[in-house]
Amino acid sequence: MKDLNLMIKDRIIEMAWEDRTPFEAIAYQFGFTEKQVIALMRKELKRSSFKLWRKRVNSGVSQKHLHKRNPEISRFKSNLQRIITNNKISKKS
Repeated sequence: MKDLNLMIKDRIIEMAWEDRTPFEAIAYQFGFTEKQVIALMRKELKRSSFKLWRKRVNSGVSQKHLHKRNPEISRFKSNLQRIITNNKISKKS
């Protein structure tokens, strides 16, 4: 984790912050487990921001785990989002 590219690190944090992006999507795209994402968030965020994020993820409001999601949702991305495969990040328009 120490030698992560800044752009990749920012993208993982952005995905972790979004309630609708499950940990499984982060694992699929970047190979990071939930524990590794939590460690990255703890290291990179301010303490208060990290606490708020953890509280939100654990409260049930967040859909960070696939088993908490609506069973009809079987995809990781929006239909409007460009295709993202493995570690390749699409450019924002």
